[in-house]
Amino acid sequence: MMRVCGKIVLGLLFCGMGAAQQPWQQLNNPSRAEVASTWKTPPAEYGPEPYYGLNGAITLDVVRRDLDTMKALGYRAVVMQYGFGSDRAYLSPEYMAFFREVVHEVSQREMRLWIVDDAGYPSGFAGGKFSAEHPELRMQALVATQKKQIAAGESFDAALSANTVAVTAVGADGALVQIPVVQGHAHWTAPAGAWTVVVVEHGFRTSATRSDTNPKRTKDGTQSLEDYLDPAATAQYLAFTHEAYRKVVGDEFGKTILGFRGDEPDYSIAGLPWTPKFFEAFRAKKGYEVRPYLAALVQAKDAPLTEEQRRVRADYYDVFADLFRDGFFKPQADWCAAHGLEYQMHLNHEEQQIELARSEGDFFRAMRFVQVPGIDAIWHQIWTDTVSDFPRLASSAAHVYGHPHAFTESFAAYRPLPDAAMARYILNEQFVRGINLMETMYFPASTDGKGGPMAFMREPSYPDLMHYSARMSYLMSQGRPAADVALLLSREDLWRGEVKTDATFVSTERLLSEHQVDFDVIDEDAIARLLPLEQGRFVSLSGNRYRAVIVPHAHLLPQAVVDRLHAFAASGGTVLFLGSVPALIAEKTNLDARATRPGEFAWATTVAVDLPVTPTPPAYPPTTAPAPMPVAPGVWQQIAQALPPNALTLAAPKDGLRMMHRRWKDATVYLLFNEAATAFSGAVRLAAGPGARVELWDVQAGAIAPVAARAAQKGFELDLNMEPYATRVLVVRSRASIE
Repeated sequence: MMRVCGKIVLGLLFCGMGAAQQPWQQLNNPSRAEVASTWKTPPAEYGPEPYYGLNGAITLDVVRRDLDTMKALGYRAVVMQYGFGSDRAYLSPEYMAFFREVVHEVSQREMRLWIVDDAGYPSGFAGGKFSAEHPELRMQALVATQKKQIAAGESFDAALSANTVAVTAVGADGALVQIPVVQGHAHWTAPAGAWTVVVVEHGFRTSATRSDTNPKRTKDGTQSLEDYLDPAATAQYLAFTHEAYRKVVGDEFGKTILGFRGDEPDYSIAGLPWTPKFFEAFRAKKGYEVRPYLAALVQAKDAPLTEEQRRVRADYYDVFADLFRDGFFKPQADWCAAHGLEYQMHLNHEEQQIELARSEGDFFRAMRFVQVPGIDAIWHQIWTDTVSDFPRLASSAAHVYGHPHAFTESFAAYRPLPDAAMARYILNEQFVRGINLMETMYFPASTDGKGGPMAFMREPSYPDLMHYSARMSYLMSQGRPAADVALLLSREDLWRGEVKTDATFVSTERLLSEHQVDFDVIDEDAIARLLPLEQGRFVSLSGNRYRAVIVPHAHLLPQAVVDRLHAFAASGGTVLFLGSVPALIAEKTNLDARATRPGEFAWATTVAVDLPVTPTPPAYPPTTAPAPMPVAPGVWQQIAQALPPNALTLAAPKDGLRMMHRRWKDATVYLLFNEAATAFSGAVRLAAGPGARVELWDVQAGAIAPVAARAAQKGFELDLNMEPYATRVLVVRSRASIE
């Protein structure tokens, strides 16, 4: 095993910058004329793509039939996974030989292919190979294996497993007393008070896996995930999966095959994520020993944590997020880059950041090196009765880290299933939040005559929707993002379990969207270390320049973030705290965070507002539309005055209109979506320079027409009429593009 892993790691070290990127993999700066010449029939790399399962005793004739059906439906690419009931063992020579023929069929149709990196989800179990062949590299966790309540004067006396990492007495008031372990034995007599002795051990635990190689066809723990925090485990994962494909179809990498698609790696486990080198990594980063706190942390769901313990939990998850990024996500992204491919990945719990903080650590840290960050909308996260701004997480990761694409996995588990009209709504709600690569779920192989496209994909209007999606994906991938407002996601507060921070963040997303403010979500790492600061602007790796940073109810911020925000404000940028300034500032550790000093944030603007909580989407769709975000009179005016002038404004407020925009070499493109169940009619003002003109790009028809517009201060004003759930793409051409 070590020889195999070593070869892969060495290969990554010497791959340099990897294979040359193709145009679709790069940020670009096209002219309006260049985009117009291509957008009607964009390259297949821009999708859309169905998620296709190679299930059953599938033959090439079935594959050919299904690929032809996909093309007739308007699909340009396909995401492909090994399927349940196959008569070829996963990753076997027989399966790989068949897959080679499948790739040839995709190529013959001038389609493109993404390879699902496992035989199901979450990614990282290699179809059961870790459990069967390398059990030492399975996922691990810290768990409480014994809990004994004892009173004053009573003794705890026990022989312990070699897996024991801590024995702790927890007092009724939260006090922690470490019980020494001598030669595998612990003995302790309780002082006054009531105590619970907790024994913490490390052991193999796994999130449940839904594997198409599991004969029980259930989601369970029989096929363990790898140890995501150990790069050696991921090297073995690459050897099992990616390298197997490279040996057989590597000549199609970067051509027919665009990359690998991962799905929902996480720690949905009881206990704390752990790896054998965790304590060493924790001491190196935080400078203290975490073992005395483990008993409290592993039973946090059973007993409330003290403030001290919450800070330690934040430190624990900070180290966990580092190890997850460097142990699992980065090695795969590096491998793909070295072979001319992209790594496409979405996480679990994207719309529930408190849950994501526990199971994956941090969205942005996980996505730091992923070339195509994503989200999923597979149940009821997006419908006409919901407010769903979470897709901006994926598009923001792409913008902040300098990637042209962000993707969605949509539709799979909707109950009820959408029809084609609702599918259009669900895709548009993601387009207007910056998602620009559309994957639709599910298209099982028609092996037994029962597979094929889902019901709504069979509707007569569906091919038009896919042609529309291809054009919209292309348009919204060109040029550079143009948002100049950044919304900070306070990671330390999520790790501490600060529910109000999470709720305020979600409500602020909604408030900005309802006022047509295009924004990116930004993380603390980007502010503290990654993004250059130029004349009062944080510059993303995609080139958009943030003129304002909004911080919604952050209770605790790292000192490095505070210092950079201060420098940003001093150079002309705007820092806006919603609710109040942070109460705590952390330097090396959250545990030792200090109280904020009086006047320490005098350089920032603070709006005292307690935003109402955006409700959780219901399980099934009612027929009513969501009410607008209620805020006290004058609150929005205070916020708007602190922000830079908006590129698009309405003559009369309308909360149902959403906007995002991008810049080309000589034009700005605006995507507008009327999310409301009522028509929109009103005057819209667009920022523009002298001599500019406005065009309407009809994405469905592939037509371009001039728009009558009136001169207004620093731009144009035009009358806009939009039926419910309609989109408009407006392109503001500069004088240079006209002359």
